[in-house]
Amino acid sequence: MSSAALTLDQDIWKPKYNPWLIAVVVSLAAFMEVLDTSIANVALPYIAGDLASSNDESTWVLTSYLVSNAIVLPISGWLAGTFGRKRFFMICLFLFTVSSLLCGVASSLGLLLFYRVLQGAGGGGLQPMAQAILARRLRSTESRRWWRPPLARRWADGLHSIIPGAGSFSLIFRWAC
Repeated sequence: MSSAALTLDQDIWKPKYNPWLIAVVVSLAAFMEVLDTSIANVALPYIAGDLASSNDESTWVLTSYLVSNAIVLPISGWLAGTFGRKRFFMICLFLFTVSSLLCGVASSLGLLLFYRVLQGAGGGGLQPMAQAILARRLRSTESRRWWRPPLARRWADGLHSIIPGAGSFSLIFRWAC
């Protein structure tokens, strides 16, 4: 084998992981973040009843999440540049998952609001990082045409009326937010 053939073989870039597996995992995280808002919205009357609060007080469950989400969303580019895109995505995913679990075990409205703020902060970085990771990993035009970053949002929009409604009626609210 000639040395020219060796250099050509060495110069071909191959991904370390399957880009389609990365796309599924990243989109699933973005899907869960979008779905979380819908589920909590549908479960508000049950949250108010279970925590002995008024309907007006229970709306803070949505407001606290959306405000913290809106704070993290615009600075996520800077945070990704500081920590690295993958590391920031993993931090957001960990924070979102742990705070979702803590929301499920919250015993008072105050604790639930605190955990929802943490959940919103974690969820605020998931959407932009999912789009950035998908745009970077799916380099070919075929892949990008088929798997567009907002696909997770389309899935969540299609399922947001089915899953939250069924979940809030058949399950307790604690696992709905």
